[in-house]
Amino acid sequence: MKQPQGFQDSEHPNYVCKLVKSLYGLKQAPRAWNSKFTTYLPTLGFVVLDSDTSLFVKTQGADVVILLLYVDDIIITGSSSFLVQQVIDALGEVFEMKDMGQLTFFLGLQITYQANGDLFISQSKYIQDLLKKAGLESCKPCSTPCKPHTQLLKDEGTPLPAPTMFRSLVGALQYLTFTRPDIAYAVNYACQFMATPTDVDFSLVKRILRYLQGTAACGLTYSASSQLHLTAFSDADWASDINTRRSTTGYVVFLGLNPISWQSKKQGGYLEVPEAKYKALANAAADMAWVRLILKDL
Repeated sequence: MKQPQGFQDSEHPNYVCKLVKSLYGLKQAPRAWNSKFTTYLPTLGFVVLDSDTSLFVKTQGADVVILLLYVDDIIITGSSSFLVQQVIDALGEVFEMKDMGQLTFFLGLQITYQANGDLFISQSKYIQDLLKKAGLESCKPCSTPCKPHTQLLKDEGTPLPAPTMFRSLVGALQYLTFTRPDIAYAVNYACQFMATPTDVDFSLVKRILRYLQGTAACGLTYSASSQLHLTAFSDADWASDINTRRSTTGYVVFLGLNPISWQSKKQGGYLEVPEAKYKALANAAADMAWVRLILKDL
């Protein structure tokens, strides 16, 4: 152990800090664990991908093992079950780990394996917990996440006395867009009122939650396909935001018939119609280039 930066004692340079809290509870613990884990993986033959530093790949002959790391949650898959088990056993000798078996739940994502081999990914439990947190578990569902052409002025409505709940719900909804591209635009619009939310802004969030109440079981189905070409669709409106007169970009990227990346985002600057369309196309192309790099590394 060494004295932390900024707290060195020149008179007693060999003194160390007495630990009065469990290491796992410290804010630095996930980073320290992640650093140790990622340092050990190369000894097993893994290489970190330049395109995504949380992805590690090990190749042995014609076989490949892929490891995805998120803090201390891990997904391991590969073309050889023997190699996968070999990696799990090797990691278990150094780290205290628990093999949860086939992937069914990961960071709030629920994975269901269908009879025809398709994967269905949803966040229904996450939605129920979110509705309970907002006190809307028995609310009446609505058919859309937002009204058509919804536009609000920044100072419209009465400022919330305690905006913490609004910000917490909007942050949680952002994570929900991982499996629900249908709410991406509505959530992105609600995010624009995080600084000083009002009761009118809160009604936008409540409508999204009411929509989720009726569509909690919805998700994404991923099917195996020999078609591995990348396709993207992009579009942009023009100066639709009544507060800033900026455009909004939307795009979705498909691998074969499966959507794998999407975004709804307000553009920066004031652009003409062709520029707004070009900006949307450029954002989609940049995302496709990143996806292509990941596939190439894998």
